[in-house]
Amino acid sequence: MTTRRATFALLATPALARAQAWPTRPVRIISPFAPGGPQDVPARFFVDHLTPRLGQPVLYDSRAGAGGAVGMQHVAQAGDAHTFLITSNSIATLPALRRDLGFDPFTDLPPVSLVMESPLVLAVRAQGAASLPAFVARAREASGRVSFGSSGVGSATHLAGALFGQRAGVELLHVPYRGAGLVMTALLAGEIDCFIGDIALALEHVRAGTVRAIGVTTAARAALLPDVPAVGEVVAGYAVPFWFGLFAARGTPDAVIARMNAELAPLAVPGTELHRRMADRGSALLLTGPAPLAERLRAEVPQWRDVVATGRITPE
Repeated sequence: MTTRRATFALLATPALARAQAWPTRPVRIISPFAPGGPQDVPARFFVDHLTPRLGQPVLYDSRAGAGGAVGMQHVAQAGDAHTFLITSNSIATLPALRRDLGFDPFTDLPPVSLVMESPLVLAVRAQGAASLPAFVARAREASGRVSFGSSGVGSATHLAGALFGQRAGVELLHVPYRGAGLVMTALLAGEIDCFIGDIALALEHVRAGTVRAIGVTTAARAALLPDVPAVGEVVAGYAVPFWFGLFAARGTPDAVIARMNAELAPLAVPGTELHRRMADRGSALLLTGPAPLAERLRAEVPQWRDVVATGRITPE
């Protein structure tokens, strides 16, 4: 009887009662980027996994624009517990680049969970630098003339390259493109000296022998490229994982965030299809809960503000 009374008392708490009643209408997961990006894979798994468990349709939609700011602002201002955001670490870089975001990532988008993490890769043509130390040495000798391509001014790949230059003590020439595919095309054509971007995109060219991977941006080496050093092995203190996180709308109760994490937890078990799909792309599926995501944001926002200020980077 004691156990039963304790159970009923627990169920009677307001927070848990709200979580039990939630959701009362369809749940939306918003991406602030155009369809076709790496966020689509976990998001679509979330839709299929959550719909039967929540008893309401789970919808996935894109609201792209302003480097992700449009979709982020939409979720921040949604004003309900039924709208969520899946976004990259651009949520940590945008505050350094724009003062008119229309939301505060620390207060207006409660963290739900880190979703995935993957390395960016530094790659050169097959005839380029034989190693990362050789690339750094060349950049020192030809200051401002060794180039790297990125997916655009202020993009994650641009800032990863800017931080690399600052930590390595070299001046690199930044060449922006409209998308990672165009950066790789430019590298193969000899228009730039270094590609910084998605490991999955670079891998086919590395395997074909047309491109050489010389470093990965995570703290540890990548499972798909075990012989390629982490940049931090050569450039002290450098680690720039490319990550995605799940955030809630402002005012979402903690109990609802806990419910979302509990429902998503089975997807993180090794051996699941989503776990395999992420590994095949060189990504690690995380699903950590809110605290590690909040910690990541607190660490990265000031880091990128410093990088932008030091590099005098202004958005287009």
